[in-house]
Amino acid sequence: MKGFSDRLGEVQEYYFSKKLKEVQKLRECGKPIINMGIGSPDLPPDKSVIEALKQTADSSSGHGYQSYQGTPELRNAISAFYDRNYQVSLDPGSEVLPLMGSKEGIMHVSMAFLNEGDEVLVPNPGYPTYTSVTKLLNAIPVYYSLNEGDNWAPDWEELEAMNLSKVKLMWVNYPHMPTGANGNDALFKKLIEFAKKHNILLVHDNPYSFILNDTPKSILAIPEAKDHALELNSLSKTFNIPGWRVGMLAGRKDYLEAVLRVKSNMDSGMFLGLQAGAVAALNLNQSWIKNMNALYARRKALVLEMATLLRLEVNEDAVGMFVWGKVPEGKKATEIVDQLLYDYDIFITPGLIFGSNGASYVRFSLCIDESKIKEAIARLKKH
Repeated sequence: MKGFSDRLGEVQEYYFSKKLKEVQKLRECGKPIINMGIGSPDLPPDKSVIEALKQTADSSSGHGYQSYQGTPELRNAISAFYDRNYQVSLDPGSEVLPLMGSKEGIMHVSMAFLNEGDEVLVPNPGYPTYTSVTKLLNAIPVYYSLNEGDNWAPDWEELEAMNLSKVKLMWVNYPHMPTGANGNDALFKKLIEFAKKHNILLVHDNPYSFILNDTPKSILAIPEAKDHALELNSLSKTFNIPGWRVGMLAGRKDYLEAVLRVKSNMDSGMFLGLQAGAVAALNLNQSWIKNMNALYARRKALVLEMATLLRLEVNEDAVGMFVWGKVPEGKKATEIVDQLLYDYDIFITPGLIFGSNGASYVRFSLCIDESKIKEAIARLKKH
Protein backbone atom coordinates (compact mmCIF):
# COMPACT_ATOMS: atom_id res chain seq x y z
CA MET A 1 0.00 0.00 0.00
CA LYS A 2 1.57 3.24 -1.16
CA GLY A 3 0.12 5.55 1.44
CA PHE A 4 -2.92 7.70 2.08
CA SER A 5 -4.04 10.78 0.19
CA ASP A 6 -2.12 13.96 0.93
CA ARG A 7 -5.53 15.53 1.60
CA LEU A 8 -5.66 13.76 4.96
CA GLY A 9 -2.74 15.87 6.10
CA GLU A 10 -4.94 18.92 5.74
CA VAL A 11 -7.86 17.77 7.90
CA GLN A 12 -8.43 16.14 11.25
CA GLU A 13 -11.21 13.86 12.42
CA TYR A 14 -14.32 15.93 13.12
CA TYR A 15 -14.20 17.18 16.72
CA PHE A 16 -17.47 15.56 17.79
CA SER A 17 -16.55 12.26 16.15
CA LYS A 18 -13.43 12.14 18.29
CA LYS A 19 -14.76 13.70 21.49
CA LEU A 20 -17.91 11.57 21.65
CA LYS A 21 -15.72 8.47 21.65
CA GLU A 22 -14.11 9.80 24.83
CA VAL A 23 -17.52 10.60 26.32
CA GLN A 24 -18.69 7.08 25.53
CA LYS A 25 -15.63 5.56 27.21
CA LEU A 26 -16.32 7.63 30.33
CA ARG A 27 -19.90 6.35 30.34
CA GLU A 28 -18.65 2.78 29.97
CA CYS A 29 -16.54 3.38 33.06
CA GLY A 30 -19.68 4.32 34.96
CA LYS A 31 -19.54 8.11 34.64
CA PRO A 32 -23.05 9.65 34.46
CA ILE A 33 -22.16 12.05 31.63
CA ILE A 34 -24.75 14.68 30.71
CA ASN A 35 -24.11 15.51 27.03
CA MET A 36 -24.81 19.17 26.27
CA GLY A 37 -22.33 19.33 23.44
CA ILE A 38 -23.93 18.33 20.17
CA GLY A 39 -26.94 19.83 18.40
CA SER A 40 -28.81 16.63 17.57
CA PRO A 41 -32.55 17.03 18.29
CA ASP A 42 -33.53 14.51 20.96
CA LEU A 43 -37.28 14.59 20.25
CA PRO A 44 -39.20 12.47 17.71
CA PRO A 45 -40.71 13.90 14.55
CA ASP A 46 -44.44 14.39 14.18
CA LYS A 47 -46.45 11.16 13.93
CA SER A 48 -47.58 12.04 10.42
CA VAL A 49 -43.95 12.14 9.30
CA ILE A 50 -43.25 8.66 10.68
CA GLU A 51 -46.49 7.34 9.22
CA ALA A 52 -45.59 8.61 5.74
CA LEU A 53 -42.24 6.80 6.01
CA LYS A 54 -43.92 3.60 7.18
CA GLN A 55 -46.54 3.57 4.45
CA THR A 56 -43.93 4.00 1.75
CA ALA A 57 -41.66 1.37 3.27
CA ASP A 58 -44.58 -1.08 3.24
CA SER A 59 -45.04 -0.59 -0.49
CA SER A 60 -43.33 -3.21 -2.66
CA SER A 61 -42.53 -0.54 -5.25
CA GLY A 62 -40.86 1.89 -2.85
CA HIS A 63 -37.42 0.36 -2.57
CA GLY A 64 -35.78 1.00 -5.92
CA TYR A 65 -33.36 3.67 -7.05
CA GLN A 66 -34.83 7.16 -7.03
CA SER A 67 -34.26 10.26 -9.10
CA TYR A 68 -31.10 12.21 -8.33
CA GLN A 69 -33.30 15.31 -8.19
CA GLY A 70 -35.85 13.87 -5.76
CA THR A 71 -39.50 13.21 -6.41
CA PRO A 72 -41.72 15.94 -7.89
CA GLU A 73 -43.77 15.77 -4.66
CA LEU A 74 -40.71 16.63 -2.55
CA ARG A 75 -39.54 19.42 -4.84
CA ASN A 76 -43.06 20.89 -4.87
CA ALA A 77 -43.24 20.68 -1.06
CA ILE A 78 -39.88 22.48 -0.72
CA SER A 79 -41.00 25.18 -3.15
CA ALA A 80 -44.28 25.69 -1.28
CA PHE A 81 -42.42 25.75 2.05
CA TYR A 82 -40.14 28.53 0.81
CA ASP A 83 -43.07 30.50 -0.56
CA ARG A 84 -45.09 30.13 2.64
CA ASN A 85 -42.34 30.80 5.18
CA TYR A 86 -39.76 32.99 3.41
CA GLN A 87 -41.84 34.63 0.65
CA VAL A 88 -39.38 33.22 -1.89
CA SER A 89 -40.62 31.85 -5.20
CA LEU A 90 -38.72 28.79 -6.43
CA ASP A 91 -39.37 26.78 -9.57
CA PRO A 92 -39.67 23.23 -8.19
CA GLY A 93 -38.39 21.78 -11.45
CA SER A 94 -35.19 23.78 -11.73
CA GLU A 95 -34.46 25.85 -8.60
CA VAL A 96 -34.73 23.14 -5.92
CA LEU A 97 -32.34 20.22 -5.35
CA PRO A 98 -33.02 17.80 -2.46
CA LEU A 99 -29.90 16.59 -0.67
CA MET A 100 -28.96 13.83 1.73
CA GLY A 101 -28.40 16.42 4.45
CA SER A 102 -27.03 19.93 4.02
CA LYS A 103 -23.57 18.78 5.13
CA GLU A 104 -23.44 16.78 1.90
CA GLY A 105 -24.34 19.98 0.09
CA ILE A 106 -21.28 21.78 1.44
CA MET A 107 -19.09 19.21 -0.30
CA HIS A 108 -21.14 19.11 -3.50
CA VAL A 109 -21.26 22.90 -3.88
CA SER A 110 -17.53 23.15 -3.22
CA MET A 111 -16.73 20.43 -5.76
CA ALA A 112 -18.92 22.09 -8.37
CA PHE A 113 -17.35 25.55 -8.10
CA LEU A 114 -13.82 25.26 -6.73
CA ASN A 115 -10.53 24.46 -8.41
CA GLU A 116 -7.28 23.71 -6.64
CA GLY A 117 -5.81 26.93 -5.29
CA ASP A 118 -9.09 28.87 -5.30
CA GLU A 119 -9.76 30.83 -2.12
CA VAL A 120 -12.87 30.56 0.05
CA LEU A 121 -14.09 33.07 2.62
CA VAL A 122 -14.92 31.24 5.86
CA PRO A 123 -16.51 32.96 8.90
CA ASN A 124 -14.57 33.11 12.16
CA PRO A 125 -16.22 31.80 14.27
CA GLY A 126 -18.08 29.38 12.04
CA TYR A 127 -19.00 25.79 11.22
CA PRO A 128 -15.76 23.74 11.00
CA THR A 129 -16.93 21.77 7.94
CA TYR A 130 -16.54 24.86 5.73
CA THR A 131 -12.82 24.71 6.42
CA SER A 132 -12.36 20.95 6.21
CA VAL A 133 -14.19 20.59 2.89
CA THR A 134 -12.22 23.50 1.42
CA LYS A 135 -8.95 21.86 2.43
CA LEU A 136 -10.02 18.43 1.16
CA LEU A 137 -10.39 19.99 -2.28
CA ASN A 138 -6.96 21.66 -2.08
CA ALA A 139 -8.60 25.08 -2.05
CA ILE A 140 -7.54 27.70 0.48
CA PRO A 141 -9.73 28.88 3.38
CA VAL A 142 -9.44 32.60 4.07
CA TYR A 143 -10.99 33.52 7.41
CA TYR A 144 -13.01 36.67 7.84
CA SER A 145 -13.88 37.95 11.31
CA LEU A 146 -17.39 38.33 12.61
CA ASN A 147 -17.82 41.40 14.77
CA GLU A 148 -19.25 40.62 18.21
CA GLY A 149 -20.10 44.28 18.74
CA ASP A 150 -22.21 44.28 15.57
CA ASN A 151 -24.20 41.14 16.46
CA TRP A 152 -21.63 38.93 14.76
CA ALA A 153 -21.96 40.55 11.33
CA PRO A 154 -18.86 40.46 9.11
CA ASP A 155 -16.12 42.98 9.80
CA TRP A 156 -16.69 44.86 6.56
CA GLU A 157 -13.55 47.01 6.80
CA GLU A 158 -11.41 43.91 7.21
CA LEU A 159 -13.15 42.20 4.29
CA GLU A 160 -12.72 45.13 1.92
CA ALA A 161 -9.05 45.42 2.84
CA MET A 162 -8.38 41.81 1.79
CA ASN A 163 -7.01 40.75 -1.58
CA LEU A 164 -10.14 39.09 -2.93
CA SER A 165 -8.90 38.40 -6.47
CA LYS A 166 -8.69 34.63 -5.94
CA VAL A 167 -11.81 34.29 -3.77
CA LYS A 168 -14.51 32.30 -5.54
CA LEU A 169 -16.86 31.27 -2.72
CA MET A 170 -18.05 32.79 0.56
CA TRP A 171 -19.79 30.89 3.35
CA VAL A 172 -22.37 32.72 5.48
CA ASN A 173 -24.75 31.35 8.09
CA TYR A 174 -27.61 33.25 9.79
CA PRO A 175 -29.07 32.48 12.25
CA HIS A 176 -25.45 31.95 13.03
CA MET A 177 -23.94 28.85 14.53
CA PRO A 178 -22.42 28.90 17.12
CA THR A 179 -23.28 32.42 18.33
CA GLY A 180 -27.04 32.46 17.69
CA ALA A 181 -26.86 35.88 15.99
CA ASN A 182 -29.89 36.44 13.77
CA GLY A 183 -29.87 37.67 10.21
CA ASN A 184 -31.87 40.58 8.85
CA ASP A 185 -32.70 42.11 5.49
CA ALA A 186 -30.09 44.86 5.82
CA LEU A 187 -27.32 42.34 6.51
CA PHE A 188 -28.40 40.06 3.67
CA LYS A 189 -28.62 42.99 1.25
CA LYS A 190 -25.10 44.05 2.16
CA LEU A 191 -23.82 40.50 1.66
CA ILE A 192 -25.41 40.33 -1.80
CA GLU A 193 -23.91 43.70 -2.73
CA PHE A 194 -20.49 42.52 -1.54
CA ALA A 195 -20.75 39.29 -3.56
CA LYS A 196 -21.83 41.21 -6.66
CA LYS A 197 -19.04 43.77 -6.32
CA HIS A 198 -16.32 41.13 -6.02
CA ASN A 199 -17.81 38.45 -8.31
CA ILE A 200 -18.05 35.91 -5.48
CA LEU A 201 -20.63 33.15 -5.09
CA LEU A 202 -22.30 33.50 -1.71
CA VAL A 203 -23.55 30.29 -0.08
CA HIS A 204 -25.96 30.84 2.80
CA ASP A 205 -26.28 27.89 5.19
CA ASN A 206 -29.72 28.21 6.79
CA PRO A 207 -30.68 25.20 8.99
CA TYR A 208 -31.59 27.15 12.16
CA SER A 209 -34.04 29.72 10.82
CA PHE A 210 -37.08 28.50 12.80
CA ILE A 211 -35.53 27.61 16.17
CA LEU A 212 -36.51 30.20 18.81
CA ASN A 213 -36.89 32.68 15.96
CA ASP A 214 -40.06 34.60 15.14
CA THR A 215 -38.64 36.04 11.91
CA PRO A 216 -37.32 33.21 9.71
CA LYS A 217 -35.57 34.58 6.63
CA SER A 218 -33.95 33.40 3.44
CA ILE A 219 -31.21 35.34 1.70
CA LEU A 220 -32.95 34.49 -1.58
CA ALA A 221 -35.69 36.97 -0.68
CA ILE A 222 -33.26 39.83 -1.39
CA PRO A 223 -33.56 41.28 -4.93
CA GLU A 224 -30.93 39.89 -7.35
CA ALA A 225 -29.96 37.27 -4.76
CA LYS A 226 -30.35 34.32 -7.13
CA ASP A 227 -27.66 35.75 -9.39
CA HIS A 228 -25.12 35.80 -6.57
CA ALA A 229 -26.19 33.29 -3.92
CA LEU A 230 -27.23 29.73 -3.20
CA GLU A 231 -28.98 28.62 -0.03
CA LEU A 232 -28.57 25.36 1.84
CA ASN A 233 -31.33 24.29 4.18
CA SER A 234 -32.18 21.25 6.25
CA LEU A 235 -35.10 19.44 7.85
CA SER A 236 -32.88 18.05 10.62
CA LYS A 237 -33.33 20.75 13.25
CA THR A 238 -36.79 22.09 12.45
CA PHE A 239 -38.52 18.72 12.18
CA ASN A 240 -36.41 16.50 14.48
CA ILE A 241 -35.06 14.19 11.79
CA PRO A 242 -31.26 14.69 11.86
CA GLY A 243 -30.57 11.00 11.28
CA TRP A 244 -32.76 10.92 8.18
CA ARG A 245 -30.31 13.20 6.33
CA VAL A 246 -32.73 15.33 4.38
CA GLY A 247 -31.63 18.73 3.17
CA MET A 248 -32.00 20.96 0.15
CA LEU A 249 -30.19 23.43 -2.06
CA ALA A 250 -32.10 26.36 -3.56
CA GLY A 251 -31.02 28.80 -6.20
CA ARG A 252 -30.51 29.54 -9.87
CA LYS A 253 -31.07 26.78 -12.43
CA ASP A 254 -27.57 26.71 -13.94
CA TYR A 255 -25.92 26.74 -10.51
CA LEU A 256 -28.00 23.77 -9.39
CA GLU A 257 -27.31 21.93 -12.64
CA ALA A 258 -23.60 22.22 -11.92
CA VAL A 259 -24.09 20.80 -8.42
CA LEU A 260 -26.26 17.99 -9.80
CA ARG A 261 -23.42 16.94 -12.12
CA VAL A 262 -21.34 16.27 -9.00
CA LYS A 263 -24.12 14.79 -6.88
CA SER A 264 -25.33 12.35 -9.54
CA ASN A 265 -21.90 10.73 -9.54
CA MET A 266 -21.85 10.33 -5.75
CA ASP A 267 -25.21 8.83 -4.78
CA SER A 268 -28.11 6.95 -6.33
CA GLY A 269 -31.00 9.01 -5.00
CA MET A 270 -32.74 9.28 -1.64
CA PHE A 271 -34.89 6.40 -0.30
CA LEU A 272 -38.48 7.05 -1.29
CA GLY A 273 -39.75 6.61 2.28
CA LEU A 274 -37.51 9.43 3.50
CA GLN A 275 -38.80 11.66 0.75
CA ALA A 276 -42.40 10.89 1.68
CA GLY A 277 -41.66 11.66 5.34
CA ALA A 278 -39.96 14.90 4.31
CA VAL A 279 -43.04 15.97 2.36
CA ALA A 280 -45.21 15.33 5.42
CA ALA A 281 -42.81 17.39 7.58
CA LEU A 282 -42.74 20.31 5.15
CA ASN A 283 -46.55 20.34 5.12
CA LEU A 284 -46.90 20.63 8.92
CA ASN A 285 -48.64 23.78 10.10
CA GLN A 286 -47.17 26.51 12.29
CA SER A 287 -48.37 24.88 15.50
CA TRP A 288 -45.55 22.33 15.16
CA ILE A 289 -42.89 25.05 15.17
CA LYS A 290 -44.69 26.99 17.92
CA ASN A 291 -44.81 23.94 20.21
CA MET A 292 -41.16 23.06 19.57
CA ASN A 293 -40.08 26.61 20.32
CA ALA A 294 -42.04 26.66 23.59
CA LEU A 295 -40.11 23.58 24.65
CA TYR A 296 -36.75 25.04 23.55
CA ALA A 297 -37.56 28.26 25.43
CA ARG A 298 -37.99 26.32 28.69
CA ARG A 299 -34.72 24.54 28.12
CA LYS A 300 -32.94 27.77 27.27
CA ALA A 301 -34.11 29.39 30.51
CA LEU A 302 -32.49 26.54 32.44
CA VAL A 303 -29.26 26.72 30.45
CA LEU A 304 -29.10 30.45 31.11
CA GLU A 305 -29.28 29.59 34.80
CA MET A 306 -26.26 27.33 34.29
CA ALA A 307 -24.47 30.13 32.49
CA THR A 308 -25.07 32.43 35.45
CA LEU A 309 -23.63 29.85 37.85
CA LEU A 310 -20.53 29.65 35.65
CA ARG A 311 -20.35 33.48 35.41
CA LEU A 312 -20.62 33.41 31.63
CA GLU A 313 -21.65 36.40 29.56
CA VAL A 314 -24.49 35.52 27.18
CA ASN A 315 -26.83 37.25 24.74
CA GLU A 316 -30.29 36.20 25.87
CA ASP A 317 -31.82 37.39 22.58
CA ALA A 318 -29.79 34.94 20.48
CA VAL A 319 -31.76 32.37 18.47
CA GLY A 320 -31.14 28.78 17.36
CA MET A 321 -30.61 25.67 19.46
CA PHE A 322 -27.45 26.69 21.31
CA VAL A 323 -26.39 29.06 24.06
CA TRP A 324 -23.06 30.79 23.41
CA GLY A 325 -21.30 32.02 26.53
CA LYS A 326 -18.19 34.15 27.01
CA VAL A 327 -15.99 32.97 29.86
CA PRO A 328 -14.92 35.33 32.67
CA GLU A 329 -11.75 37.39 32.30
CA GLY A 330 -8.71 35.37 33.28
CA LYS A 331 -10.37 32.02 32.58
CA LYS A 332 -9.72 29.69 29.66
CA ALA A 333 -12.71 28.18 27.90
CA THR A 334 -10.94 24.84 27.40
CA GLU A 335 -10.25 24.64 31.13
CA ILE A 336 -13.94 25.20 31.92
CA VAL A 337 -14.91 22.51 29.39
CA ASP A 338 -12.49 20.01 30.92
CA GLN A 339 -13.50 20.89 34.48
CA LEU A 340 -17.17 20.34 33.68
CA LEU A 341 -16.42 17.03 31.98
CA TYR A 342 -14.02 15.53 34.49
CA ASP A 343 -15.31 17.04 37.75
CA TYR A 344 -19.04 17.40 37.07
CA ASP A 345 -19.65 14.81 34.33
CA ILE A 346 -21.10 17.50 32.03
CA PHE A 347 -19.97 17.75 28.41
CA ILE A 348 -20.15 21.11 26.60
CA THR A 349 -18.31 22.41 23.54
CA PRO A 350 -15.27 24.72 23.53
CA GLY A 351 -15.71 27.70 21.24
CA LEU A 352 -12.21 27.31 19.84
CA ILE A 353 -13.31 24.54 17.48
CA PHE A 354 -15.32 27.17 15.58
CA GLY A 355 -12.28 29.37 14.99
CA SER A 356 -9.85 31.60 16.85
CA ASN A 357 -12.57 34.19 17.53
CA GLY A 358 -14.38 31.54 19.58
CA ALA A 359 -11.46 30.88 21.92
CA SER A 360 -13.03 32.75 24.84
CA TYR A 361 -16.42 31.04 24.53
CA VAL A 362 -18.24 27.81 25.26
CA ARG A 363 -21.38 26.42 23.67
CA PHE A 364 -24.34 24.58 25.23
CA SER A 365 -26.83 22.56 23.19
CA LEU A 366 -30.55 22.77 23.90
CA CYS A 367 -31.06 19.23 22.58
CA ILE A 368 -31.39 17.71 26.02
CA ASP A 369 -34.30 16.95 28.31
CA GLU A 370 -35.17 19.53 30.97
CA SER A 371 -34.63 16.97 33.73
CA LYS A 372 -31.02 16.50 32.59
CA ILE A 373 -30.40 20.25 32.55
CA LYS A 374 -31.83 20.49 36.08
CA GLU A 375 -29.51 17.67 37.14
CA ALA A 376 -26.55 19.59 35.67
CA ILE A 377 -27.60 22.69 37.62
CA ALA A 378 -27.85 20.62 40.79
CA ARG A 379 -24.33 19.30 40.28
CA LEU A 380 -22.96 22.81 39.86
CA LYS A 381 -24.75 24.05 42.98
CA LYS A 382 -23.63 21.02 44.98
CA HIS A 383 -19.99 21.87 44.43
